[in-house]
Amino acid sequence: MSASTLPFEVSSTLSRRRFLAASGSAGLVVGFHIPFAGHAVAQAAMPPEINAWVVVRPDDTVIIRIARSEMGQGSLTGLAQLVAEELECNWAKVTTEYPTPGQNLARNRAWGNFSTGGSRGIRESHDYVRKGGATARMMLVQAAADEWKVPASECRAASSVITHTPSGRTVTYGKVAVAAAKVAPPADVALKDPKDWKLVGKRLARLDTVDKVTGKQVYGADLKLPGMLNAAIKDCPVFGGKLKSFNAAAIEKRPGVKKVLRVGDSAVAVVADTWWHAKTALDALPIEWDNGPNAANSSAGVAQMLKAGLDAPDAVVGNQNGDAKAALASAARRIEAVYSYPHQNHATMEPMNATARWTPERCEVWTPTQNGEAALAAASEAAGLPAARCEVYKIHLGGGFGRRGAVHDWVRQAVDIARQMPGVPVKLLWSREEDMLHGRYHPVTQCKLQAGLDAQGNITALHMRISGQSILAGVFPQNVRNGLDPVVFQGLNAPGPEASIGYSFPNLLIDHAMRNPSVPPGFWRGVNLNQNAIYLESFIDEIAAATQQDPLTLRRKLMASHPKHLAVLNAVAERVRWGTAVPDVGGQKVFRGLAQTMGFGSYVAACAEVSVSNDGVLRVHRIVAATDPGYAVNPQQIEAQVEGSFAYGLSAALFGECTQKDGRMEQDNFSTYPVVQMQHMPAVETLIVASGGFWGGVGEPTIAVAAPAVLNAIFAATGQRIRDLPLKNHSLKRA
Repeated sequence: MSASTLPFEVSSTLSRRRFLAASGSAGLVVGFHIPFAGHAVAQAAMPPEINAWVVVRPDDTVIIRIARSEMGQGSLTGLAQLVAEELECNWAKVTTEYPTPGQNLARNRAWGNFSTGGSRGIRESHDYVRKGGATARMMLVQAAADEWKVPASECRAASSVITHTPSGRTVTYGKVAVAAAKVAPPADVALKDPKDWKLVGKRLARLDTVDKVTGKQVYGADLKLPGMLNAAIKDCPVFGGKLKSFNAAAIEKRPGVKKVLRVGDSAVAVVADTWWHAKTALDALPIEWDNGPNAANSSAGVAQMLKAGLDAPDAVVGNQNGDAKAALASAARRIEAVYSYPHQNHATMEPMNATARWTPERCEVWTPTQNGEAALAAASEAAGLPAARCEVYKIHLGGGFGRRGAVHDWVRQAVDIARQMPGVPVKLLWSREEDMLHGRYHPVTQCKLQAGLDAQGNITALHMRISGQSILAGVFPQNVRNGLDPVVFQGLNAPGPEASIGYSFPNLLIDHAMRNPSVPPGFWRGVNLNQNAIYLESFIDEIAAATQQDPLTLRRKLMASHPKHLAVLNAVAERVRWGTAVPDVGGQKVFRGLAQTMGFGSYVAACAEVSVSNDGVLRVHRIVAATDPGYAVNPQQIEAQVEGSFAYGLSAALFGECTQKDGRMEQDNFSTYPVVQMQHMPAVETLIVASGGFWGGVGEPTIAVAAPAVLNAIFAATGQRIRDLPLKNHSLKRA
């Protein structure tokens, strides 16, 4: 089964209609209560399942099933809060587990979408998971009412206890769970009004923290199975190249080596008793590569290709109003700038890995994945078996950032290896170098921005031409329509609920000239919102400087018709007391820079405070960030996500660059691809401006405002405008 045959999409929302259709019933709640009958699940050994989302043990422990993946972002806890809120259970007795994608398919996708990316975990599943909790509560209450022979309307539930109000009788969830599992689910499910929430909106501790700090948590790289062997792999380092030959005899007698295998067209693996034996033997293996047609490719060549696209006629329009080209031609004054953004690696702390066991009858895979269904599709195809005879067991991720979502190349490799060693579980673990050289990289782009001004300095037109790589063309080409990749325009869309521009211009044109180099692209945390925010927010500052306007004043003028964008910007400006002097730090003058954007359903803004010494040493002292996600499920977790997003965004701004030479990446470890360290990290203040009425994501949106806020502050400090990243390539030393 190919990925395209599974019912998941790049950006998938599960509407009520689709949810009911997937459940195979005209009744809503059947989607929460489809038995595992006929499938290899040990129902007899399981505590009572109230519905697909809720299992209650006799001791009142509540198991909440979470379909989305946990990779440090806190979705596990946030989704559990949403279910528990409607379930009215005792939070102190809540635990979680993952359903498998095989179970999901067997139950007509009872758990909906498994994809975890684009900050969608909560914002696109909040409705149906809350209904799952509410349905289970109503079934538990009905079971108690039936036992007492009273109307359910006379009963109420709170903290896993059901009370018959007139008589005062009580019973716990654990005592009625078996009976509740047999109750017919209600036809109508009403959700709480947000004003009545008890758990949602509270700063609850994460459910996975204790296991992580005690070392109990097992990641994919830690997994051990009886009789398991270990594999190390090398793929052709040149993109598009192939494996020509290898001399297995040269290493076959090394300690622990079991087999040397060809994997696909372009890789070779060594299987041994330990990973270190496999890895050191692989390092000693004589390999000959066919470097293929891309062996001469370089970053310089890519830059020239993108530069040509800045003025090319073959551009696809993403957003426009009025006639920007005519307005620019007749403008009293024009301002122009060209920006660029490099390839970047996800650089997850845990390299790609999967453990696979294959027999002619069944294939099983244990792996960290952001999309269990996509991993199942990859395993099924590599195994040569139907999906119903395959299974994927999700494990907590040691980082995802988009790398473990759309493309599951490591799963295919693991299954390929296991298929050549039937019946033996084999764990494939990429080395750090393999992980760095065979990523799915943040797309490379350039952007030419042109603004037209009238005689009074007002903006009459804006044209943004983006030239560069399309993620969809490289990952899901079937989703490119008439040359349009909508992901390219994140943060630049027309006003709406997703990634819309926060400014109004009389004449606007934003278009894209697609130019795809040989470096494979992928969804890198924050995706195209990252560079688009840099391009637009830096250029707005350039216009402010050229017209001698305060950057905040200009933004407010352009944002008059965008109240939610403006609200987060105003919240930041108020917190930092924009317009007042910033106190010196260590004898250095401190300067401020602003940025705002909208992405992943949320509105964000930031102000960075930086100093630059005479020797050009940059220090980012403080970042104040405001987020409006509509509803704030767990404020503590939002703060943690915002802080982490600035660590990620500043790593990209300061150091993040992957360069290509002779068809391969030059950066192969953290020595050549550094990330921020403690001395680089500023104090981060998070403002949660939850206006209600919609559900936005957190974590990814604020990544996008990190770099432009810092770049604008650097300009305020030095007068130097940085238009291409990373900052490590620039000297800020004063002349």
